[in-house]
Amino acid sequence: MKNILKLTAGMALAAALTLPVIAQGTSGFWADPASIDADYLPAMAELNFMSFGAKLNGHIYLANGAGPHPTVVLLHGFPGNEKNLDLAQALRRGGFNVLFFHYRGAWGSEGIFSFGNVVDDVASALTFLRSPEVAAEYRVDQARLSLIGHSMGGFAALMAGAKDPAVACVGALAPANLGNRPAASMTEEALAGFAAYTDSLTMLNTESGQAVVDEMLDRNKEFDTRALAPKFSERPVMLLAGAQDAVLPPEIYHVPLVSAYEMHSDIELTHAVLQGDHSFSWTRIELAQTVAEWLTNNCR
Repeated sequence: MKNILKLTAGMALAAALTLPVIAQGTSGFWADPASIDADYLPAMAELNFMSFGAKLNGHIYLANGAGPHPTVVLLHGFPGNEKNLDLAQALRRGGFNVLFFHYRGAWGSEGIFSFGNVVDDVASALTFLRSPEVAAEYRVDQARLSLIGHSMGGFAALMAGAKDPAVACVGALAPANLGNRPAASMTEEALAGFAAYTDSLTMLNTESGQAVVDEMLDRNKEFDTRALAPKFSERPVMLLAGAQDAVLPPEIYHVPLVSAYEMHSDIELTHAVLQGDHSFSWTRIELAQTVAEWLTNNCR
């Protein structure tokens, strides 16, 4: 089954007309709860968990009530300045728990940052949530775990979701594809610039910027998210892009990815091009509504 959603500049009026429908279908996402369960309050809990010998920092937003609640793992990009925690708060109001964490070597988490480690850390997060003790403590429905990632986090969501068929839903917001990069970004000068930029990022602990570049080149074929489509048979996948995204232009990244997934009719595919830059800076409400509606319809 395919579920196709397209929101482009040419459909701005239609999109505007559909927003009240989205709001009605997910009204709990946009208002404080009318009542709260005194025994199982909404809350935020700091936590950490282990991933290949490294302790990762994170926190979880807990939904109102005893649950168990469908739970989203929210994945940030590179280096992670945009954390999308407005989405986490909206999803929590709508009845979803949301786990947010930092990968190895990122923002104070132990270990070394690398793209491969990021993907493995997502698997570790899922293992953590599936622990009976953790699921009981945080009111997690282990059968309804979803991944939502932005930019590099979208890449990680697709990579980790493809490896784990028990993940209910996978959403990628302006996702990177480390195996499909335009020629202009692969010149010697461009790669040296990316390595230098990586070395300047004080929030990341890498072996070196050059090591990050080398990994991307060495694992180019493995990191091509277009090839993952067969792994998502009969599962909901959402691919979103920003029409004005200059970091990962949709015609280079989004369109080829959607085309690859459309070739597999058994994927429950939703895709959209929203107005906005790489961080959807002026369409955050529309982004949240789109994500909330998709999760409500497919993942709870």
